[in-house]
Amino acid sequence: MASNHKPSAARPVSRGGIGLTGRPPSGIRPPSGNIRVATGMPPGTARLGSRGGPIGTVGVLSSQIKVADRPVTQQGLSGMKTGMKGPQRQILDKSYYLGLLRSKISELTTEINKLQKEIEMYNQENSVYLSYEKRAETLAVEIKEFQGQLADYNMLVDKLNTNTEMEEVMNDYNMLKAQNDRETQSMDIIFTERQAKEKQIRSVEEETEQEKQAAEGIIKNMPPEKQVKYIEMKTMNEKLLQELDTLQQQLDSLNMKKESLESEIAHSQVKQEAVLLHEKLYELESHRDQMIAEDKSMGSPMEERERLLKQVKEDNQEIASMERQLTDIKEKINQLNEEIRQLDMDLEEHQGEMNQKYKELKKREENMDTFIETFEETKNQELERKAQIEANIVALLEHCSRNINRMKQISSITNQELKMMQDDLNFKSSEMQKSQSTARNLTSGEETI
Repeated sequence: MASNHKPSAARPVSRGGIGLTGRPPSGIRPPSGNIRVATGMPPGTARLGSRGGPIGTVGVLSSQIKVADRPVTQQGLSGMKTGMKGPQRQILDKSYYLGLLRSKISELTTEINKLQKEIEMYNQENSVYLSYEKRAETLAVEIKEFQGQLADYNMLVDKLNTNTEMEEVMNDYNMLKAQNDRETQSMDIIFTERQAKEKQIRSVEEETEQEKQAAEGIIKNMPPEKQVKYIEMKTMNEKLLQELDTLQQQLDSLNMKKESLESEIAHSQVKQEAVLLHEKLYELESHRDQMIAEDKSMGSPMEERERLLKQVKEDNQEIASMERQLTDIKEKINQLNEEIRQLDMDLEEHQGEMNQKYKELKKREENMDTFIETFEETKNQELERKAQIEANIVALLEHCSRNINRMKQISSITNQELKMMQDDLNFKSSEMQKSQSTARNLTSGEETI
C-alpha cells in the first residue's frame, strides 16, 4: 500500500517564490541515499507548484518548510484515491464460510418461524370458519322456519283485513291438508318404490358379480388355446365397441348436420327448388339406367314372341287356378253359412255359453257377406282386365308377326321401328305387372278369407 505521507524534502516550495530553472548548486544538492520517492508519483517527475512556476528538479531546499503552512486538499498529502478492486477479504477460509452458513441458517429460521405463525393463524381462521359455517346452517334452517311462520301470519293478516269468513279459512285449511296428505302418500309410495328398486339393483349387481365370477372360473378352466382365443375375441370386442362409439358419434354429428341443412333448406326457396331438381335428376338417371338395362336384356323378335306365348300360357293357368279357388271359396262360404245357421239354432239353446263364439262368428259372417257382395264386381273387373290383356297380347303377337315380316323384307331395322318396338315392350311389361298384381291381390284376398 502506498504511503500517504511524503517527506518535506521532496516537496517544492509553494510560498517562497524560489524557482530554480537550472541545475541546483552543489552545496544544496541532496545526498543520494536519503531521498525517498513518493508512491503516488512516478519516479523522475516533478510536482507543479500551486502558485510558483515549474521546477525542473526535485531536491532539498535550504529554506525551512512547515507542513502546517499548506492546507491539505484532495490532491495534497494523501494523493489521489483509487477504486478498490476485488473482495476485501483476500483469503476465504473456513471461518468465512461458517459465518456465511450461520447467516443463511438464521434467515431460514426466521422464515420458518414466519411460515409457522401463518399456518397457525390459518388453522385458527379455518376452525373459526367451520364453526361459523355450522352456525350459518342452523341459522338458515331457523330462517326457513321463521319465513314459513311469517307467510302464515301474513296470510292470516290478509284474511283479517279482507273480512274473510271462518268457513272459507277452514275450507282452505282442509284443502291444503288434503293436498299435503296426498303429497305425503305419493312421497311414501315413491320412497318405497325407490327402496324396492335399490334392492332390485343390488340383487342384479350380485347376480352379475356371480355370473362374472362363474365366467372367470370357466375361462380359467379352459384350455390355453381357448383362453388365448377368448382374450383375442375380448380385445376385438372392445375395439369394435370403441369403433361403434366413434361411429355413433359420427352418426350423431351427421344427423345434426343433416337437421341443420334441412332447416336451412326449409328457410330457403332456392335450396328447396335445387333439392327437387336433384331428386328429379336422380329419378331420370335411374329410369335411363333401367331403360338401358332393358334394352340390353331384350332379345330377338322370335325370342320375345316365345316369351309372350309362354307368359300367356302362364296367365291362363293362373286364371284357371283362380277360378278353381273361387269355386272352393264359394263352397267354403256355403259350408260356413250352414255352420252359422246350425250355430244360431244351438245359440238359442245355449245362449249363455255360446254368446262369445256367436259374436265372433257373426263378425266373420259380416266379413264374408261384404266379400260376397263385392265378389261379383271384383270378378267382372278382373274378367274385363283379362279380356283386355288377351286383346293386348293378340295385338302384340300381330305386331310381332308384322315386325318379323318386315325383318324378312328389309335387312336392317330403322330407329323409328326400334322405338315403336320399345314402346310396345314397355306397354306389354306394364300390362304384365298389372296382371301379376291382380293375381297377388286375389291370392291375398283368398288367404284372408
